[in-house]
Order: sequence, then structure tokens, then C-alpha cells
Amino acid sequence: MNPEEIKAMLGSRWMSVESYINGSLSSDIALLQSINGRILSHSGKQLRPLISMLVAMACSDGGAVDDSCRYAAAAELLHNATLLHDDVADSSDQRRGSPTIRSLMGPSVSVLVGDYWLVKAMELILSASNHGDRVIKIFSKTLSDLAEGEMLQLQKAESGDTGYDDYIRIIYNKTASLFVSSSLSAAISVGASPEMEDAVREFSTALGLAFQIRDDIFDYSQDAVVGKPVGVDIMEQKITLPLIGALQEVPEDEASAVRSLVASIRENPGNRERIMDFVRQHDGVAYAEKVLDGYITKAVDALDIFPDTCYRRQLADVARYVGVRSK
Repeated sequence: MNPEEIKAMLGSRWMSVESYINGSLSSDIALLQSINGRILSHSGKQLRPLISMLVAMACSDGGAVDDSCRYAAAAELLHNATLLHDDVADSSDQRRGSPTIRSLMGPSVSVLVGDYWLVKAMELILSASNHGDRVIKIFSKTLSDLAEGEMLQLQKAESGDTGYDDYIRIIYNKTASLFVSSSLSAAISVGASPEMEDAVREFSTALGLAFQIRDDIFDYSQDAVVGKPVGVDIMEQKITLPLIGALQEVPEDEASAVRSLVASIRENPGNRERIMDFVRQHDGVAYAEKVLDGYITKAVDALDIFPDTCYRRQLADVARYVGVRSK
């Protein structure tokens, strides 16, 4: 997947998305303008708005409308708002290889700027000419899901009993839900049929879950290309899919002992390597890879309802990229 090629294919429609993003963030407050510019310059692949626009095009045979561009831009603003808040919740010093706003200017600034981006996203959605009420409900549900997912993860980190179903609910709420709202709003913007909406929901749910599973696999990776430290989830007492898979392979008394290592990791940080070795010895990463592959297959299969256009093919390519990405 080449984001720049997709942007070029989308042409003027992608230019409209960027215009809405930049226009929404324009401020006469120099400090805010500077921070917004810094965030935009480190905005990564902009995967969510790209998927949003490809969905709109796939649902309409290339007939994405102005509302499609507004919703795609709003998805990017919401995504970055959540990152600004996450960096405070996780005390993160780096993101995408660069210092976070939290580390540069403190948690209060990061929260305030995140709030600002969130409001600007909602303004964009409300400025749409059609379907605004329905779409605002979809994005509002996503924000609720995000908060509930974070709280459930904190609760499970405290109790140390995260199971497979808990994990899937957490990553749906924290990650997949925004993929769903980004994609479903795009389908709605072009008047997609109920059957297409269902397919879009299935595609984006599977894609979002796969995306987070890949991130969680990275935490057990020894490959420097990932570009971020390993073992971070363990240090935060988060039991993710590789560890869940490994725990399923051992007797309950051994699994309970490993969970105790996770629960006491802050007092005994040296246990991180023991836990990571346990996951490697019991093929936890291979287990997670298998689950991930299943979700990628579901995502690609969900696209069968759409006409065979370049937009559908690009969506399938994006799904395959999510399955194999290295960072």
C-alpha cells in the first residue's frame, strides 16, 4: 500500500480532505497554531481518512461527495485528538519517533489541544449538508466506546484477568470503533444501500481489530524496524493477545503464576523479560498472527459485495498491508 498513490488517485477529493483538516485547525493564537502545525507534520499515513474516502468511492463507483470529504477529515481530527489524550493517560514521551506534545509542553496542553481537535471534528460533521444527525450519533458512540475501552483496560490491568473476549472488546472500543465510524460515515455520505453499510461495518471492524492486534504483536518484537520500545504493554500490566495465546497453552497454576508476574511488574520490572520469554516459548506471537490473519480474511471477503473497481482493490490492498505492516 502506497498512501501517496492513493492520495493521487483520489485527486481533488483528497485535496478537499486536506483543506478541511487545515482549515478547521487555523487559529490566530500563535501557540495553538504552532502546536497544530507540529502535529500535522507528524501525521503518519493518515490511514483512517484514506480508508474513509476509498469506502465512499467504492460505494458510489467513484462518486464521493463533499460530505464524504468532511467526514474523512473529521475522522483524522478525532484520531489525533485521541492520541493527544492517550499520551497523557500513558505518560508517553514519544509517538511516531518524535516527542509528544505532553513531553514538550506538559499534560495540560496535550489535553487542551486534544479537546480542541475533538470539537473541530464535531464542527466538521455538523457542517455537512446531509445525514449529519445520524453521523454525529455514530461518531459520538465511538467516543463513548473509546472511553469505555480505556476504563475496561484499566480495570482488567488491575485485576489481571484479561481473557480473549475482554481483549477483543477492549481493542474494538479503543481502535476498531474509529475505523468503523470513519468508514460507515463515508458509506452514509453517498447513500449506500443497507447491504453495503453492513459490508462496510464488517470490513472496518475486522480491519480495526487486525490493526490493533498487529500493534500488540509489535510489543513482543525484537525487530528494530518497529521503531518503538518493546515490552511496554507488559510494563503497563496490559495482557494482550500474544500473552493470552501463550497462557492458553499451559496449566492453570502456571498461567496464574505468569499473571502474578504481570500484576507485580511495576515493583519487579526485571520480570518483563521472563514474561516475554514465556510468550516466545509458548508461541504466543504465532497464535496472535493466526487470529490476525483471520480478521484480514474477513475484511477482504466483506468487500465482495462491491463492484470490482480500483477503489475496492485499494481497500483490499490496505487490509493486506495492515496484516503485514512492520511499523
